Amino acid sequence: MVLFGLRPRRDRMGRRDKKNVTSQASLHNDTIETRRVAFKTPATAVLLLRAPEEDILIKACQAIYEFAEEGDLSKVYLMEHGALEPLSQLITHSNNKIRRNALIGLGVMATNGTARTALQNMDVIPSIIDKLSLDDIIVHEFGTLCLSCLSTESCCKVQIIDNNGLPVLINLLSSSDPDVQKNSLDTIYNLVQDLIDLHMETLMVFSNCMSDLDSFRVIQNGGGLSTLMDLLLTPKVSESQAALLKNSNIEIQAVAVKCIANAAQNSDLHPFLHEQKIEKVLVDVLSGGSDNVKAYGCQAFAALSSFSPSKHLFRDLGGIPVVVRLLKSKIPEIIEYATQGLAKLTSGVQLNTMAVFYARGPEILVQRLQDTCPKVLANSITILGRMAGQEAIRCKVVSEGLMRALVEPLKSADIQVLISALLCICELAFEEDARAKLRGADGLEPLVSLLRSSHMEVLRCTCMAISVCAKDEPTALEMCKFGALEILQDITQSINRRSKFTEFALISLLKYNLSLKYGLLGYLATTDLITNGLYDAGKVGFCQKLLTLEELCKEPINQRRPVIVVNAIEMSDDGQQKDEAQSECSQERNRILMDDISLPLLVKEVKESIEPLIEEQEQYIALASTRFVSEIMGGAIEKEELDTFAWLQHLDELRCKLQRNVIPIGMISKGFLCHRALLFKYLSDSIGLRCTLVRGDYNRAWNEVLLHKGEPCSNENFSQPCCYIVDLMHQPGTLLEADSSAALEYESL
Repeated sequence: MVLFGLRPRRDRMGRRDKKNVTSQASLHNDTIETRRVAFKTPATAVLLLRAPEEDILIKACQAIYEFAEEGDLSKVYLMEHGALEPLSQLITHSNNKIRRNALIGLGVMATNGTARTALQNMDVIPSIIDKLSLDDIIVHEFGTLCLSCLSTESCCKVQIIDNNGLPVLINLLSSSDPDVQKNSLDTIYNLVQDLIDLHMETLMVFSNCMSDLDSFRVIQNGGGLSTLMDLLLTPKVSESQAALLKNSNIEIQAVAVKCIANAAQNSDLHPFLHEQKIEKVLVDVLSGGSDNVKAYGCQAFAALSSFSPSKHLFRDLGGIPVVVRLLKSKIPEIIEYATQGLAKLTSGVQLNTMAVFYARGPEILVQRLQDTCPKVLANSITILGRMAGQEAIRCKVVSEGLMRALVEPLKSADIQVLISALLCICELAFEEDARAKLRGADGLEPLVSLLRSSHMEVLRCTCMAISVCAKDEPTALEMCKFGALEILQDITQSINRRSKFTEFALISLLKYNLSLKYGLLGYLATTDLITNGLYDAGKVGFCQKLLTLEELCKEPINQRRPVIVVNAIEMSDDGQQKDEAQSECSQERNRILMDDISLPLLVKEVKESIEPLIEEQEQYIALASTRFVSEIMGGAIEKEELDTFAWLQHLDELRCKLQRNVIPIGMISKGFLCHRALLFKYLSDSIGLRCTLVRGDYNRAWNEVLLHKGEPCSNENFSQPCCYIVDLMHQPGTLLEADSSAALEYESL
């Protein structure tokens, strides 16, 4: 004989529940006499479930659920002896105590899988839902427990929904009993999971179709796009539903945004998405969505950012600061698409560039330059370069440490990273401080090394960057130290690699090496001002290295043409040589060369005599003839007498006297056209007159000047400036109109 009686109820894991001991004892004290009822076996209790006496039914139901709580073996035993059917019928009994105990027993039995399967066919769900409306915490607990177990089966889900169980369960979420809350929550989650799965499957189909224009039109015309916007991206649920469905809604939202991202990949669909105000939806999800939602949102943002109306709308909606903040994310996809979108957004739209700046873009983007993803690097640098292109904020961008951060990207193997970094330097290097920072960060060496790139676009951008960086002498000289001039000279010899960009880069560097420029190009412009240290070693081939002045001075006397150097020794007002202000380079040059004292004296005399002249034409004529260039260099020589003019013998004598091939120009008293033109250019530069220096063949050279025809005061006669060649040899001071027969004769044999 088995003894059943009042015992503390155990939880679903078999543990004794203190709360339930109290509540159940109270229940039985109120409803039945606390006396022992003996049954021979549990099977006897099952048989008594069909007894007509209510007192017996109460005790039998109690005995059933107490035995069932012992474990799954007990539940299976009861099920095999037919306990489920009478229990399912007793939950509708007119006696409240019987209904309650039967429901407790049914709830405990439903936790077993085998019993749960059997209950599916017993139509108990409508009755359970009906009893949940009663104000009975025990009924609520075990009724929801039963539903939570049954709701894992598809057929039971349909029954619960068809019998309006979902609103009842939602109301029970506010119950004071945590077991009721949990059971209700579990049941609702199981119920909506099918709906969520259906949404997910539908959205996946949408996602695959959205990038096709025809399919998109069908979806749009059928109202699918509006539904997607209204219901999926911003689902309207109650507070309790939101708490329950949070994770599920995030999944739905992520796939919904993925649909939009796929559609946005097709530029033909951008106008339709814009009509749906998709930009506002994206800004919302990027502001507060999950990481997965933000990743798809950034992908859609990146695609739409190339559409002009969206570019402006994203800014007006405050989307730019939102996306800039996402650059701090640790999710690679978010960072990649955010930088891609901002790069598109700032293309051609200055207001967007400024919006990125005001959203602390420089600070955040400079940090992204440590990223290993080439796309992130390239896009980040592109955005920074566009901000650097705004003169008003360039200094601020530089102050964020951008120049130092660009050094590593200059060593990248990725072509787009290199191009972006080079173009960014082109914008930044307009600032002297930026160029100094690039030098200090050892960035010039990797920059120069890119001249060896076989990629033509990289080479073109490198030449542009070098041209801008060559705006100051220290930077230009350091680039030359790393071999920039030699590499550019080699490129000039290549038919496939040379271009206008390589030529311009070479000329930009030659500005600070006029000796090499004159040797290579045979031309000095009016802006190329000759200073101390310039020397003329004759024509230099592009594949030929020009020796330094110090190297040339150390060579023994040879049969090559002498090197002519401008080496005016600076004199103080009292006629004494200045030493303290000279650079180390100047002091070394003066130590090697013989002092050219006559040249600074000549400059002083020229200033005193020429500068007072009012007309520019008078100044050129006076400088060419009276007491100056022509007279100093041996006077006027007729063309027929050039062969007997002993200028070569004179230079040989100076070489022997100096015991070197380098001759200061101030020591020459018999100079040919090349010497006279060089002296004329130097003296003109010294007093602010503008002229060029052009090398011809066979030791010929000449100077070009620009002068207006007619009187400046006469608007009718005052024409465009005309180019003249200054005669320094035959009729010194004569101005020969360029391209005239007289000028051509002067320039040739």
